[in-house]
Amino acid sequence: MKNINYIINGVLALAVVVLYILHFSVKDEPAGIPGAASSSVGEMNSMPVAYINMDSLLQNYNYSKDLNEIIIRKEENMRANINQQRSALEVEVQDFQRKVNNNAFLSRERAEQEQQRLLKKQDELQNYGDRQTQELLAQHQRLTEQLRDSLISQLKTFNMDKGYRIIFSNTAKDNIILADDSYDITGELIKYLNSRYSPSSAPLK
Repeated sequence: MKNINYIINGVLALAVVVLYILHFSVKDEPAGIPGAASSSVGEMNSMPVAYINMDSLLQNYNYSKDLNEIIIRKEENMRANINQQRSALEVEVQDFQRKVNNNAFLSRERAEQEQQRLLKKQDELQNYGDRQTQELLAQHQRLTEQLRDSLISQLKTFNMDKGYRIIFSNTAKDNIILADDSYDITGELIKYLNSRYSPSSAPLK
């Protein structure tokens, strides 16, 4: 029985020594392997991922700029039209007030009729402005979806030769706080998109 205990104790002691040696060997190993750290960096730099700065893309992609110009022109025309109608209504209101002050209406009923007409016209102008604003927002949404669909389609073609497994979208550094510049493909993608974009054949709506 004692012999068995001696053997077990000897094995345990040997195991402790082996673990002790392995512990310090593993801890010191990276310092003795010159290529260990650079190998990890190399593997990280070869990861098949990339990201796009969407702010820069939308500012420099010609298709995006053309769509944005459409919305700007629509809004400017809408504002000019509404302002023109509002100015015309203000002239009518001033004329009505002048007639009231000069007792130009034949009767009180006639003055009230003119007042109701102007109030109705004012409400119609307000409703017209609201409808125009809603239509402009709806068109902006359609053009945004149109741009997104076009971008995704072009990006798939662009990536056929690149082989990225993931492409991130970064806007104002909301999604990617810090990344190596080698993962930023914004400039390359913008050149690719603009080279394939033809304003004459673009489905602008």
